[in-house]
Amino acid sequence: MKLALTIAGSDSGGGAGIQADIKTFSAHGVFGMSVITSITAQNTVGVIGIEDVSPDMVALQMKAVFEDLYPDAVKIGMVSSESIIAAVAEGLERYRPANVVLDPVMISKSKSPLLKPEAVEALKQKLIPLSSVVTPNLMEARELSGVEIKDKKDMREAAMIILALGAGAVIVKGGHLTGDAADILYDGKDFYEFKSERIHTKNTHGTGCTFSSAIAANLALGCGLAEAVERAKTYITGAIQNALDIGSGVGPTNHFWNLKPGGYGCEH
Repeated sequence: MKLALTIAGSDSGGGAGIQADIKTFSAHGVFGMSVITSITAQNTVGVIGIEDVSPDMVALQMKAVFEDLYPDAVKIGMVSSESIIAAVAEGLERYRPANVVLDPVMISKSKSPLLKPEAVEALKQKLIPLSSVVTPNLMEARELSGVEIKDKKDMREAAMIILALGAGAVIVKGGHLTGDAADILYDGKDFYEFKSERIHTKNTHGTGCTFSSAIAANLALGCGLAEAVERAKTYITGAIQNALDIGSGVGPTNHFWNLKPGGYGCEH
């Protein structure tokens, strides 16, 4: 059994964050563990409250996991403050996991800020250099690179700038451009493009969390990076195609779209 750890915020609505990550790990047959950095009160409509976990407790959670259940891959999501980023970076430097996927979560689907502005520099200086791959969307890539992204050429330029911050690789997600949903991976040597048909649905809550945790799960399973991204792209595309129209706002993707639908209820 392969193990994967998510270091991220909790989403009480279940569509993103820790909850999405562990569902994704499970859907890949990987045992999921968690280090909770923040507790959010949110649903499909929006975020109504955020409370950070203390950096000391973040460090203790990492100690508990790494010293007993050493993960084959780590996914990092919401790390909202400089002090939490410092605690996570210190843990990564101490325990040295082989595969680290950093999803630089900055803002929620409902436009709520999830990374304090003053923490962006800490993310760039302390976490990106410890990451095997960084997975920004277009807004996050613009923030990290300074590049105004309008097309794939701009995506490639942003990827090169972010890689220069110390990342092992960068995948810039193009979901907010027009046309096909194309993501671009840069490993420092080659560019790879992963395309899928654009799916017209409002129910996309948690797509970024789910995609990055799918990459982590596939790295834990022993895939190379390009293969892990390709498999994660297929998985997230299916999850969006089968998204759940629940709640009154932006519904979540379906993390178990490729398993038995409808649950395992009693039949009479």
